[in-house]
Amino acid sequence: MPIKKFTVPCLLLTAVISPAAVAQSALPDAIAARGETAILTVHAEGAQVYECKAVADGKLAWAFREPVATLMSEGKTVGRHYAGPNWDHVDGSGVLARAAGNAPGATAADIPWLKLEVISQRGSGTLTGVTTVQRINTVGGKLDGACEKAGATKSAPYSADYVFLKKG
Repeated sequence: MPIKKFTVPCLLLTAVISPAAVAQSALPDAIAARGETAILTVHAEGAQVYECKAVADGKLAWAFREPVATLMSEGKTVGRHYAGPNWDHVDGSGVLARAAGNAPGATAADIPWLKLEVISQRGSGTLTGVTTVQRINTVGGKLDGACEKAGATKSAPYSADYVFLKKG
């Protein structure tokens, strides 16, 4: 099937727009951080890890356990994201946050977009002073299906962009 002439410019335009260019006013209200300034945007590739646990009715179901992801900028590894949720930068700075808002991902297979409030910081560097972390542009990460053995783990690959913001 031939590619229509208008398809190529649209693809090129999409490739040029960076996640940092997403204005806070363009984000869903539940995750917008008005009055805050983005200081770093990174791309994450990793997995959402789930554990098979008994739920209220005694049946087994997959429950989210932790994220495991590599943070990248300009093709280079600049940090990691893991349980907490925590983000560590290669310069030694890091933050721990808690969920403060969410919005649906683009498809049913995508984990939600999140707004996370920073509750503690460590080290000194790029992430020093960060007050909010946003998870946007999620792809994948949801796990469906039955689990059969309590304690079993399974992961679902995902990618996302994380935006680190400061007040002001």
